[in-house]
Amino acid sequence: MHMSLMLLAVTAVCLTRLWVFRAALPLVSRWQHTLGLFLFAPLFLLAMAVAILGMGTRGQMLGLPVGWIGYSVSLGFLGVAVGLVLWRGWLGWRSLQQVRTQPAVVVHQASIPMTARVLNTSMPFAAQVGFWQPELVLSQGALVHLSPDQLTAVLTHEQAHLHYRDTFWFFWLGWLRQLTSWLPYTEALWQELLLLRELRADRWAAQQVDALLIAEALLLMTRAPLLDAESCAMFGATAPLHRLEERINALLTDTTDADADASSEIHIPWIWLALALLPLFTVMLHR
Repeated sequence: MHMSLMLLAVTAVCLTRLWVFRAALPLVSRWQHTLGLFLFAPLFLLAMAVAILGMGTRGQMLGLPVGWIGYSVSLGFLGVAVGLVLWRGWLGWRSLQQVRTQPAVVVHQASIPMTARVLNTSMPFAAQVGFWQPELVLSQGALVHLSPDQLTAVLTHEQAHLHYRDTFWFFWLGWLRQLTSWLPYTEALWQELLLLRELRADRWAAQQVDALLIAEALLLMTRAPLLDAESCAMFGATAPLHRLEERINALLTDTTDADADASSEIHIPWIWLALALLPLFTVMLHR
């Protein structure tokens, strides 16, 4: 019976992705829709695995016997989940330690002086690397090739990532992405979340500096080497042309647009989270 529950859970999350993914929504609703759909599948599967482990290998469920097969699959799935989060945490910690070996400088172009780690590369580059308290990383190329005003725009954008704690939250989202990469539309939803993250940071920065400066800096930094976007929040993270165009168009539109302003605020997708926890109630059917 437990194996049937796991197969039913996988089928349910796949059908949900296939049915809901292509829904067209305005910008103000994209965050909640995308985040909810992205979170539902892994949380639903994790909740089902936890419920099965809680029921154990003895007894019956709906009159049918339970056994070791479904229990072992659930235990393996949870073991992979724990292993992945530990592995990713170690990789992130190692990256942070490597960044901290670079020389630190105080950059005064932003509204608040910021301490940055400087990489010895001529390619313009800026990112936040870490978890809750990330390190700002700049390249020599960014300091040399960007004008003071453009550098201010870039640093303000990176302040937005720190304000929203993007490196911390996307560490966990990246874990769920890797755990369920085999599900339909996982990568498409992930790329949409990355784009929305950058649009939000652009919007926040445009409230403090000229949006045109952010767009100019974005064009100059699109050739920067792409790092793993799960472990850092990088200024030029959305490299595909259509995503770059969407960011620039959003910057050049009226900043008083209601949809654009509202899109900077994310509301927790409670409906999706409540549905994802439903498997926990199957424990009551176990005897």
